[in-house]
Amino acid sequence: MDYQQVALTAPEVAPLLTGLRQEYDARYGPGAGDSVLDVEPQEFEAPSGAFVVLMDGKCTVAGGGLRRIDDETVEIKRMWTNPDYRRQGHALRLLRELAGLAGQLGYTTVRLETGHAQPEALALYRGLGFTEIDSYGPYEHAAAFEFRVDAATTTPRHSRH
Repeated sequence: MDYQQVALTAPEVAPLLTGLRQEYDARYGPGAGDSVLDVEPQEFEAPSGAFVVLMDGKCTVAGGGLRRIDDETVEIKRMWTNPDYRRQGHALRLLRELAGLAGQLGYTTVRLETGHAQPEALALYRGLGFTEIDSYGPYEHAAAFEFRVDAATTTPRHSRH
C-alpha cells in the first residue's frame, strides 16, 4: 500500500469524507459531520496544499490533507482512518506522509485541531510530543497542536516554544 496524491473531489476520497461525516455525527451529535464541508476543495491543491489517500485495492484505508495557513504554516485537515484498518499504525504513517509533503512544499510548521470526543487522536498527538497551542479554528472545545517539520528528515518533531 502506498500513498497517492489526489484531489479532494477524487472518487477515492468520497469514502473518507462519508466516514468522517458519520463519525463526527456519532461522536458530537447530528449535524456535526457537516463540518467536513467547511473548506473549499481547491485549498487542498498544489502549489500550496495537498491531499493524500492510502488505498488497499479499491478500499480507502486512510487519508488527509494539507491547507495553507501562511507562508510557513500548513494545517492538517480531514485526517481519517477506515475503522476496519485502525490500530495498525496507519495514522502515524499518514502523519509522517503529510509532514513530508509539508516540508516539500516549504512549510516549517504544521498545525491541526481535534475534538474532545476523539480521545484516540488526542492520545496520538500528545504521545508524539506535539505542542498544544490555543485553539485557532471555529470549533468549540477543540484541542489544537503544532509541530515543526524538518525538511531533511520529513518527520514531525516537537515544537520548542
